[in-house]
Amino acid sequence: MNMPLAIGLIFLVLFITALIGIKILRIPDIVIYIILGAGIGFFGYFPDTKVIEVAGEIGLILLFFLLGMKFSVRELRKNGNKVLKPGLLDVLLGVGVTTAIAYIAGQNLFVSLFIGGIVYATSSSITVKLLESKNRLEDKDSKYMLSLLIFEDLVAPILVTVLIGLSGESFSFVDFLLIFLKVALLAGIAIWMSRIVLHKAQHWMKKVANEDSFLILVLGVAITYGGFAVFLGLSEVIGAFLAGIMLAGTVVKDKVEEVVFPVRNLFLPFFFLNFGLSLEFKEDVPSLGLLGIIVLWSIIHKLAVGYFGGQWYGLSKTDSLKSGFSLASRGEFSVIIAGLATGGLKVFAGAYILIAALIGMLLFQLAPRLQSWLTKKQQERQA
Repeated sequence: MNMPLAIGLIFLVLFITALIGIKILRIPDIVIYIILGAGIGFFGYFPDTKVIEVAGEIGLILLFFLLGMKFSVRELRKNGNKVLKPGLLDVLLGVGVTTAIAYIAGQNLFVSLFIGGIVYATSSSITVKLLESKNRLEDKDSKYMLSLLIFEDLVAPILVTVLIGLSGESFSFVDFLLIFLKVALLAGIAIWMSRIVLHKAQHWMKKVANEDSFLILVLGVAITYGGFAVFLGLSEVIGAFLAGIMLAGTVVKDKVEEVVFPVRNLFLPFFFLNFGLSLEFKEDVPSLGLLGIIVLWSIIHKLAVGYFGGQWYGLSKTDSLKSGFSLASRGEFSVIIAGLATGGLKVFAGAYILIAALIGMLLFQLAPRLQSWLTKKQQERQA
């Protein structure tokens, strides 16, 4: 099959599956994309996924680039201080307690920590897309959730470094220090660009904003900075988010959002399709009992982080609980960590990620209703 034909068919299949999901099954289109990818991967109908992988990565970068444009440098610093305590609770429950559960169940240290790794991080892409599609980005709990996601995206590379070390390669305190220095470098350049370079270039940017090539410039900035983060051994999510913050304070902010939004919508479905394709189901899932326990614990883990961490952040009890129900999806970092495994462990990870993603999206749908029900009950008790 030639490339144009393959790409054209993919677009048509994505449209049909999205239509089925939204109009008939009434579930988010991203659920259908993930299931479609998992099905294609299971039956082996699409052996060459490089084009889908690259297109999906561009979509992910643009998703977080636009998200970064909703934050200012000052607001990011303020939210960072408020999310530190909830973030540490997230690490303790997600990595620490999960590792202990797996170890008590009879797994060795590497496997136990590996399971802790895939359980730890909420899916940034799924959560942000659902917040946007359900018009929840302006809700009180959204900034807490977004700040926690960024915290997780900073911790996850450290966890990957530890797992690589335990799997055979050496690692040391210097490796951890380098990660922190890389994050500081990436953030420092973004702040300098925002406050000095782009601030002085406002007049020029206003002139080129009406040029046809303006979209190319913006995409170049977003993708380059996301790629620079990957070059440093970090996540493209962090780089794209910081690139958005760079442009958030410019006079062309609205124009940037206007031109990038449709391009993001073009590429983002490929990320969720590739997400499904990356899951492994070529063998029977081992340790089904442990899998069930880990799935249940992973839901409890995020409920606790949302409920207690949300209140530490400054949310009400009901808003905190809603955030907990909205954080259960696992995604891209879990897939990255799953790539370190082989054989039965990789199948276990794939099964967990798919189940957690689907349950997480269902809980996200139910979260506002649960909040309304709990608020009503609370009012009845006070009356």
